[in-house]
Amino acid sequence: MDKRTALVFGASGLVGKLLAEELSGSDRYGSVRIFVRKATGMNVGKISETVSDLTDIASIASLIRGDDLFICLGTTIKKAGSVAGMEKTDRDLPVKIASTAFSNGIRNIAVVSSLGASSSSSNYYLRIKGEMEEGIINSGIENVSILRPSMLLGERKEKRAGEIAGKVVMAIFKPLLAGKFRKYRAIDGKVVAKAMVNLILEEKGKRIIESDVLQQIGSSHRG
Repeated sequence: MDKRTALVFGASGLVGKLLAEELSGSDRYGSVRIFVRKATGMNVGKISETVSDLTDIASIASLIRGDDLFICLGTTIKKAGSVAGMEKTDRDLPVKIASTAFSNGIRNIAVVSSLGASSSSSNYYLRIKGEMEEGIINSGIENVSILRPSMLLGERKEKRAGEIAGKVVMAIFKPLLAGKFRKYRAIDGKVVAKAMVNLILEEKGKRIIESDVLQQIGSSHRG
């Protein structure tokens, strides 16, 4: 079986870092190319690193070639400075990357979005994620897996006060989040990373996967 080449955008973030590690340890992949804004020190073994500010995707278009594209990009309103800044990072950039990948013949993509994403949402964050999803689905790529995790668990480089408080609340109310509310339970970043790999290898057309299903997919072993 030929080894696959994976491309990862956002490998310095919580899910992206765990994803790069998961891909590096997989027998299915012979090469893992990560695209980051700052050097990560992960440039070892199967992993090769491209450092770019990602403001000009055309300048790195020739490198966006392989079998499977993973996008784990995201920012906060504090870092972006404005809603417009968030739109550039969370919506426009993933769509540009996907369009370039399609032009280069990539057939498979998995993208981290957010639970509740909707282009018609009155919440700017969920609207931006929903618009990103629509752009990815319409990019031309044949097999699209959009992941909508709930609150992510795991160690981030930067501490987010609201997120820390949210995790405490989630832990308290977890027993009540059953049935149709199960998708609101917090989910470990490593589970999301494993789910991304499992989903992209299935190559099953265009689909959106909610957090409770991600928990199942990322906790199971799939060939």
